[in-house]
Amino acid sequence: MIAIMRIMLKRWLNYCAVTGIATSSLFAQAPAQVQTFPLKDTTGLTAPNVKTAAVKYLGRQSVRITVDGADHEGLALLPGTDFQDGVIEADIALKITTPPGVRYPGFVGIAFRVRPDSSHYELFYLRPGNSDAPDQLMRNHAVQYVSDPGFGWYRLRREWPSVYESHADLAFERWTKVRIEVAGRAAKLYLNGSPRPSLVVDGLKGEDLHGAVGLWGFTDEEAYFSNVRITPAVPQKLKSGSDVAGSWEMRYSSDAGGMAASMELHREGNNVTGTWSGPLGEGRAIAGTWRSGYVELSFAGDWPKESRQGAPGPVNALLTGWIDGDSGKGRMRVEGRSDGTWVAKRKE
Repeated sequence: MIAIMRIMLKRWLNYCAVTGIATSSLFAQAPAQVQTFPLKDTTGLTAPNVKTAAVKYLGRQSVRITVDGADHEGLALLPGTDFQDGVIEADIALKITTPPGVRYPGFVGIAFRVRPDSSHYELFYLRPGNSDAPDQLMRNHAVQYVSDPGFGWYRLRREWPSVYESHADLAFERWTKVRIEVAGRAAKLYLNGSPRPSLVVDGLKGEDLHGAVGLWGFTDEEAYFSNVRITPAVPQKLKSGSDVAGSWEMRYSSDAGGMAASMELHREGNNVTGTWSGPLGEGRAIAGTWRSGYVELSFAGDWPKESRQGAPGPVNALLTGWIDGDSGKGRMRVEGRSDGTWVAKRKE
């Protein structure tokens, strides 16, 4: 039997050599196995900052998470998970425990690419109490993306209104089916089997490209989780740490129209300097920061008189996004004038 297996292996290797198939590359591209977590008990969960319990809730076995303290959050990490790209599915429900008459929108979600110490992660969470609020702005805070640390809801909402949150039909004490699709630096959140995403994030803020999957809850509530399924996909070939220094051709597409421009950028440590040249001005001084390939840049310019949207005048522009090798993409806002996305290629 062993001799037969050796012959078969030799024939396979010879076939690979003839056809040009690299066996190491072939197996490296195969995604990992699907992982399922019915969550009928708490076995294997890593939960140093939350309380977990196996309970029956709304007709099904599940894990309940509670967090002690005021205004605290916590994670329970699923065992043996190291997720990069693919799909995460789960059923989640929420019951608030605040006194009657106290408004509390609730917070419950799924984190991914979590570091072992839970210090860094990406997160989609739901706020059912905002779903049917009488104020439209509050309704738009029903589903939220954040990245910890550094990119909490408050910062993202102030810097990029309506970009990292949206409305969805949610309710307390009801199971909600969550589906998260992750591909490279982009992710989409789907709810209750809808073919259309409730929230799209093109440009995840975290620098980690893989990590654990976690169940996320908050204080003054009971968060319930059931039927988690993780389906990995072949990861996109990305690597954090690309340098922003160099000459760039870029295109800005916004709600006020598009424009082409160029940037000359230099980096010393985490500090970035340079110039912008385009419809907002020639040779305008750029300043900003670099973090493992993620950049935040700003400059002062002038709104072009040729624009049909808004009168000419001084403006401030903010760019954020990722540099991946010789390309880059992200968001750009010209305060009070336009909001959109940018893409760039390094000049040869």
